Amino acid sequence: MANLKDIKSRINSVQNTKKITKAMKMVAAAKVKKAENTVKAGRPFSDELLHLFRKLVAAVEDYSVAGLKVERSIDNYPVLLERREVKTEGILVITSNKGLAGAYNANIIKTTLKRVKENTEKGIKTVIFPVGQKAVSAFKNKAGDFELRNGYLAVANEPTATGANLIAEDIANDFVSGKIDKIEIITTHFNNMMSYNIVNWEVLPVKVEKADTKELDPVMEYEPSAHGILQQLVPMYISNSIYQALLEANASELASRMTAMSAASNNAEEMINTLTIDYNKARQWAITQELVEIVSGASAI
Repeated sequence: MANLKDIKSRINSVQNTKKITKAMKMVAAAKVKKAENTVKAGRPFSDELLHLFRKLVAAVEDYSVAGLKVERSIDNYPVLLERREVKTEGILVITSNKGLAGAYNANIIKTTLKRVKENTEKGIKTVIFPVGQKAVSAFKNKAGDFELRNGYLAVANEPTATGANLIAEDIANDFVSGKIDKIEIITTHFNNMMSYNIVNWEVLPVKVEKADTKELDPVMEYEPSAHGILQQLVPMYISNSIYQALLEANASELASRMTAMSAASNNAEEMINTLTIDYNKARQWAITQELVEIVSGASAI
């Protein structure tokens, strides 16, 4: 029979753990609703931006940098729209900075490693742009045929348009300079509080099908020019895609953490009940043993 002191110590330990998991569940639950609202509010804008983009791409037949003022790589939209043979692929991997979110981070990292293996088999090099401490730590300790860039940690906790712009400029620099020929995002699509899907979003080169002429307005005038507007719209489209991916990942991670901490709290409660029963049995056995010893002693006298 287990020692009463040991069982009591385990009960106290599990109770303390339950307090922590319950508090983390409440924090995640408070944040996930706001994150869900932000994600859902951003989706209509992304859809409308894509619709406008399709219209403009259909209106501009020849992409030329002539007459355009290009100060940053992300402003060089003719190159960003250019499709070429893929020799090096960049992957923006979005994870969280903290763990205790179930299998959320592990699933994303597993999907990324699978993609790296597929690229290696095709003779394609891989460059990983990690978002979140979990991605940085995982790929530092993983052996594979890939190049790891500096991580983006701040945007993993608090996705911002400014952070998305910085990431967009970094990958645009590598794309325009020819260091990478393609960039994809491995993130999650938030469905609801209970589920999410791991998805791949192609960012560069910008993949936009031309709109059907029936979708175009009868008369469209562009000021100062269609090329000038497209130069502004391409960076916006890329940055918004990254920003939306960050929002989707943040909401999915919080929902996963809330679910994981809820399950952990329930498991702790079950363990406490089991240990309490064991404690009562051990206590009863000790009392019974003492009574037997007293009766035996009295009989001997």
